[in-house]
Amino acid sequence: MTKARTDTDLIIAGGGLAGATLALAVARLVPELRVTVVESFPLSPDALPEDYQPSYDARSTALAWGSRVIFEQLGLWSVLSEHATPIRRIHVSDRGRFGATRLQAQDHGQDALGYVADNRWMGLCLMRALMAAEVNWQAPAEVMDMVPTTAGVSVRVRQNGEERSLTGQCLVVADGGRSGLREKLGFVTRTEDYGQNALIANVSTSEVHQFTAFERFTDSGPMALLPHGSPAQAENLSALVWTLEDDALANLLALSDDEKCQQLQERFGWRLGRFTRIGECHHYPLKLTTVDEAVRPGVALVGNAAHALHPVAGQGFNLALRGLMTLVEQFRRAVDEGKSIGELSVLGEYQRLHRQDWQHTVQFSDSLIRVFGQSLAPIAFARDTGLVGLDLLPGAKRWFARKAMGTGGRKPVIASVKPGKELAPDDQ
Repeated sequence: MTKARTDTDLIIAGGGLAGATLALAVARLVPELRVTVVESFPLSPDALPEDYQPSYDARSTALAWGSRVIFEQLGLWSVLSEHATPIRRIHVSDRGRFGATRLQAQDHGQDALGYVADNRWMGLCLMRALMAAEVNWQAPAEVMDMVPTTAGVSVRVRQNGEERSLTGQCLVVADGGRSGLREKLGFVTRTEDYGQNALIANVSTSEVHQFTAFERFTDSGPMALLPHGSPAQAENLSALVWTLEDDALANLLALSDDEKCQQLQERFGWRLGRFTRIGECHHYPLKLTTVDEAVRPGVALVGNAAHALHPVAGQGFNLALRGLMTLVEQFRRAVDEGKSIGELSVLGEYQRLHRQDWQHTVQFSDSLIRVFGQSLAPIAFARDTGLVGLDLLPGAKRWFARKAMGTGGRKPVIASVKPGKELAPDDQ
């Protein structure tokens, strides 16, 4: 590492799921590095209740099996899994047509293909772990700008109405898909508007989900229903991701809850019985956003600041998590070799190793939307034949399952949690 002294080693702009996970991974796997997280939302002990009670309207994230493996490596899974609903089966179908395919965890020797976890619960688990780690958390505060220095970077931080400088070897931008800092630093993004919106809500059905996730492609856009609720017993609660064009979204939002359920029933069908309740609806426009060059000397983009995908395939956070571990892998190597973690050779290797994964994942997610968004009869017949083929051909089905489980790509080579760090029971 560089001999020049800095205030800290790694500065993380953004303490959401991506930023907090990166901070914990560095604290556990590269403990030699001093980590400072700059987060715009305040953090107080009152935000960490001992008895967590999920809200009906809690937002959630789909975690692939590969993400579980990462959280196990970080010693977090035994706690996080307390409120993580397993996905044991995935049913993919084309509404009104014959095409369908089914994936089952037991066919791949796993307990689950993935999980659904409340975002707030994941955040609480991460905060608890970080409060016990040697991570400097500055909140509420915001990184305003950055300039390179001989030692790495100097960032301008605004906190309590005052601005000051903070020096480090490397700045990681993890402040989300609407990253203002990314634009301030001059990173060039490529954005393609799908012309659709994602409506997110939790729904209740007359039949229990049996830990099955449904991917349903319709003539007006794809929708997904993910099992939610108790990890131990199948319930009537599912997390909905519904793709709608602007006019359809406006019309739906104007309806009563009962009318929304009727509309959903018409689009999804009766595989889970009758829709009996829909919770608070959130929505946002769907865009494919990528950054060709996500690193420069002293700076790296991660998570949604580096790539934002269509949510229906559930790949976004899982791709981000794999990228975080690849970055930590390069930090570990840099420390072992006596390099600064902000050197372009270090960050460039992270980008090179992660690029193939994000390219393949972007292509996989994007192609699903484009192929299943076509209503022309020859294309519809071809995709239905493809779905049936997935169900009949073991090799093709294994490939599809690896994509869904997040296990098909490169795995970072990095030591496990350092001696002296407390491990979760299932990691011992």
